[in-house]
Amino acid sequence: MKIKHILLSTVLLPSVMAFSQQHGGMWIPTELNEKEMKEMGMKISAKQIFDATKPSIKDAVVQFDGGCTAEIISPKGLLLTNHHCGYDDIQKHSTLENDLLTNGFWAKNMSEELPNPGVTVDFIVDIKEVTTQILGNTAGLTPQQAEDVIKNNIEVVSKSFTTLPGQKVVIRPVYYGHKYYAYIIDTFKDIRMVGAPPSAIGKFGSDTDNWVFPRHTGDFMMYRVYADRNNRPAEFSPNNVPYKPKHFLPISIKDKKEGDFTFVFGFPGRTQQYLPSIAVEKIVTEIDPAMIAVREVTLKELDQKMREDNATRIKYASKFARIANAWKKWQGEIEGLEKSDAVSKKKAYEQKLASQNPAVKTTIDEFNRLYTAQAPYALNRAYYGEVVRNAETLTLASNYLSFMTAVESGKMDSQTAENFRDRLSGFYKDYDGELDAKVTAKVLALYAKKTPETFLPAGFKNEYSDENKNLYTIENWSKNSVISGRGTMNGATVYNDINKVFADRNALVQNLKNDPLIKLFASLREAYMKNTNDQYNTYQTQIDELQKTYMGQQMSTDKDKTFFPDANSTLRVTYGKVAGSNPKDALYYGYQTTLSGVMEKYIPGDYEFDVPKKLIDLYNKKDYGMYANKNGEVPVNFTATNHTTGGNSGSPALDANGNLIGLNFDRQWEGTMSDINFDPRFSRNIMVDSKYILFIIDKYADAKWLINEMKIVK
Repeated sequence: MKIKHILLSTVLLPSVMAFSQQHGGMWIPTELNEKEMKEMGMKISAKQIFDATKPSIKDAVVQFDGGCTAEIISPKGLLLTNHHCGYDDIQKHSTLENDLLTNGFWAKNMSEELPNPGVTVDFIVDIKEVTTQILGNTAGLTPQQAEDVIKNNIEVVSKSFTTLPGQKVVIRPVYYGHKYYAYIIDTFKDIRMVGAPPSAIGKFGSDTDNWVFPRHTGDFMMYRVYADRNNRPAEFSPNNVPYKPKHFLPISIKDKKEGDFTFVFGFPGRTQQYLPSIAVEKIVTEIDPAMIAVREVTLKELDQKMREDNATRIKYASKFARIANAWKKWQGEIEGLEKSDAVSKKKAYEQKLASQNPAVKTTIDEFNRLYTAQAPYALNRAYYGEVVRNAETLTLASNYLSFMTAVESGKMDSQTAENFRDRLSGFYKDYDGELDAKVTAKVLALYAKKTPETFLPAGFKNEYSDENKNLYTIENWSKNSVISGRGTMNGATVYNDINKVFADRNALVQNLKNDPLIKLFASLREAYMKNTNDQYNTYQTQIDELQKTYMGQQMSTDKDKTFFPDANSTLRVTYGKVAGSNPKDALYYGYQTTLSGVMEKYIPGDYEFDVPKKLIDLYNKKDYGMYANKNGEVPVNFTATNHTTGGNSGSPALDANGNLIGLNFDRQWEGTMSDINFDPRFSRNIMVDSKYILFIIDKYADAKWLINEMKIVK
C-alpha cells in the first residue's frame, strides 16, 4: 500500500481547522479558534493562553507524573491536582498508625511537606509544528520504508533543538501521522506533598458515584514544585527552594451560572474519534464486555477482603480504584455508544463519504474484512491481557520468567539484579499472595470458560474451568511459592529479606524452574504467543495503515466537518459552557451540586458515604465564610460541555478571564463514550468547584497559610 495522503496536512489542514464547538474538540493551543471562543464569551486573547515568548496560562499548566494534569496556583510553586491522581502517594505515606488515606494530610509549613521520589512534573516550554521536516522525504514510499525514514527524521529533528539541562524534546504525530509537532519540555523532579483531604472528602462516593452525576466529591490535593537556586529542575535536595513560576492561576470564587464560558487546559490521554463503524461495533459487542467481565471477578474478590481487613484496605486502596475506574468507564461507554446510535451514524457517514469519493467504499470494505478476520484474536488478546494484569500472581510470574532468562543468558549483572529487586520490593508492598491466589483462581476459570480451546494450552479448558478446583490448586501452589512471598528461599521470603532470597541467583533460578505458578504462566504465554500475538499484530499493522488513509480521505472529502486531532497525551485546550443535561426522558441534571447534597448522601460508617465529623459540624453551623454562594450554599461540583478524557484529571477549569473556577476530575456516565463519539446531548465533564476546594483548605483543614499564598478573585 502506497502512502497517498502523507503530505495532506501541508495543503489541506488549514482549511479544515474551522469548526463548531458543539462537536467537541481537543485543540493544540497554538491553533485555537480565537474568534469562536470570544463569540462564546471568552474575554482574554489566545496569546494569553499560549505564548512561547511571554508568560501565559500554559506556564501554569503541567503534566503530573506522566498521566494526569495539574496547575500552579501560587507564586511559590503550589500545585493543585486531583486526589485520585496523587492517591498512590497518599497510600505510600500511610501506615496503620498514621493512616493518611482516612485522616488526610496537611503540612503546617514547608518543612513538613513530604517528598515523593519518582514523581515528576512537566512544563511545556514551546510547541513547534515540524510536519515538513518529518514527512518531507517520504512521498511515494511504502509504509515500512516511510516508517523507517520518519523514525530517523524524528531523531534528527529532536537533536536540532537547543535545550537546557533538565529539558527534553518530544515529537508526536496527530491526524494518524498527517501532522507532527515538537514539544520542548522542562521536567521537575522534586515534588512534595502539601495537603490532601481525607478520602471521605477526596473520594466521597467512591465507586458508586464514579463516572456519574450528581457528584459531591472533593477530588483535589496539593503539592509543591521545588527547584535549584537558579529556578531550574533538580533532583530532590534539602537545599532546593520553591519553584517561582512564570505564571500562576488566580482562583475565582464568583458564583457560576448556566451558560458561562469555560475552558479546560490539560493533557488528555487518548481518543479515537475517527474510527470506522466496524471498529466501534467490535468495541461495544466484544472487547469492552470481555475486559469488564475479568475486572468484575477481580473487584468482587478484592472488595470482600478490603471490607474485612483494614490493612488490606490500605494496601489495595489505590489498586482497587484503578481497576474499578476502567471497569465502570467501559460499562458507561457501551451504554453511551448504544444510546447515541454511534455505529449506525458512522455507517451513514461512511456511505455519505463514499458517495462523494468512491475510494472511501474500497477503504471501508477493507476495514470490514480486516476487523472481521482479526476479531477472534482481538477478543483473546483482551481476555489474556486482563487476566495477566488482574491476576498479579501471573504478573509476578512473568517478571520472574524474564529474570530467569536473563540469568541463564548471562545478561543479569549486579546492577540489573538490584534494579529488579527494587522494583519487586515496591510491588510486594501492595501485594497479598493469599488474596491474589483467590483472584488468580477465579479469573483463570473465567478465561477457560470464555476462550475457545484453539487459543489455550493443551488441556487447559478441562483443567481450569472449575472455580472451586482452581481455588484449591492455586492456593496450594501459592503458599509454597517464592514468587507469592509465602514460600522461602535460603530461609527467607521476599517480604522479610529479599536480598537473602536473591543472594544466589543461580540457585533461585533452579527453584523458580520448579515453581508450578511459573510453569502455569509460561504455558499461557506460549499459547498466546503461538496462537494470537503475531496474528493480531499482522492485522493491526494493516488496520493502522488503512486508518491513516481513511483519515486523509475524511479530511479531503468532507469540507464541512469538524476535524480536531485525537488526544495523545499532549497539551490541549477544550472549551464549552457551564451546563446541566437531559440524558433521558423526563430526567434533568442541574449543573451544580452543594454541600447539602453531601449530607443527603451521608451514611455513617459507610466506606463510600461517611462524612468527617468536622465537615458535619461546619455544615450544621453554616460556617462557610466567603465560600457560600448567593443561596447560602457551598458549591461542590459542576458540569460543562468541555470535551475531556483520561489525562484531563486535574486539569484547570478556567473562566472567560483565565481564572481558575474548578478542577476537572470526571465525566458524566451518559457521556463516557466521548472518547469515541462526542455527543453534545450527553457529554459533560465534571469539576470540583473552586469554592469547595478553598472552603476545605481554609475551614476544614485550617490551612490558612496556603490560602494566603494564593490570589483569590472575589
